[in-house]
Amino acid sequence: MWTRYETIVFLIIAIIEVALFVWSDQVIQFPFTPVALIGTAVAFIIGFQSNSAYGRIWEARQIWGAIVNSSRTFGMMAQDFITNEHTKNPISEEELQNERKIVIHRHIAWLTALRYSMRQSKPWEYVMREHTNKEWAKKIYVPEFNEDFDATIKNYLTEDDFKYLSNKGNKQTAVLYLQSNHLRQLKERGLIWEFSFLELENVIEELFTHQGKSERIKNFPYPRQFASLMHYFTWIFLLILPLAMASQFGEIAVKISDKIGSCPDWIIWLSVPFSMAVMWVFHTMNRIGRVGENPFEGSANDVPISTIARGIEIDMRQNLGEPKEDIPAPFEVRNHTQM
Repeated sequence: MWTRYETIVFLIIAIIEVALFVWSDQVIQFPFTPVALIGTAVAFIIGFQSNSAYGRIWEARQIWGAIVNSSRTFGMMAQDFITNEHTKNPISEEELQNERKIVIHRHIAWLTALRYSMRQSKPWEYVMREHTNKEWAKKIYVPEFNEDFDATIKNYLTEDDFKYLSNKGNKQTAVLYLQSNHLRQLKERGLIWEFSFLELENVIEELFTHQGKSERIKNFPYPRQFASLMHYFTWIFLLILPLAMASQFGEIAVKISDKIGSCPDWIIWLSVPFSMAVMWVFHTMNRIGRVGENPFEGSANDVPISTIARGIEIDMRQNLGEPKEDIPAPFEVRNHTQM
């Protein structure tokens, strides 16, 4: 179903080229050897493309796995390090819990800003503009495409923090700046011990590192000279394959005629299904590689950063002791696909 339109195109191309071969009494033909050489070169390049695309997906998954670990560490530290132990002006436990909540919710705001940033469309991201991918997009649920950013992130920030973000381009970076500034204020009030403050700052440094790695994959595309030329090479191979295949089956028909004296015409037409099979395999391999080039674009095969971020949020808010009814449910899974 994913490649049904291309399959119909392959069928039409194969029928037209085989018909030309038959109706021209085998005058219009193409030698199979050059096509085989081109096919070998295309197969090597498709293999390189697939490995490179998978490498980008795997690296993105590792980055977001590291974000999970650092977030859990940060949540633990925020709860245990914000105390009255070293302050000269103790505050109530309710006020301490409110400070912890502000810090943890701000971290969730950072996750929210980062995942929305990763979903922003780039000029070189074209997969979701293809017809069958648009169809599939309607069958899955990408939160960033369906939920307003301001309305979402406002749930995790104070009014002052939200106003601060309003004119910032890189909002995820601005959230981490706010976080560091707030932790410094807590340290100055004695609510965080100096050594604990340094530990929390180290985790924020880790978060900046994870963010930078994620942004690098998002903002640096798969080299276009490989992607574009690969597309052209594949279609050159696909367009000349049926004629070469018909020529090959024509030689088979001649050999059969030499053996038994006559050969049915349908043997040459067998080149149509065989051509379609080869064309479909090469095109689908190329398309699978193209889908994996941008792991945050919003396709069904992307890294499920929305699900990962929501999982972190649920863990942190549960451990903070918030009421169950205040904690959001995991994002909806449609067609067995997490986003």
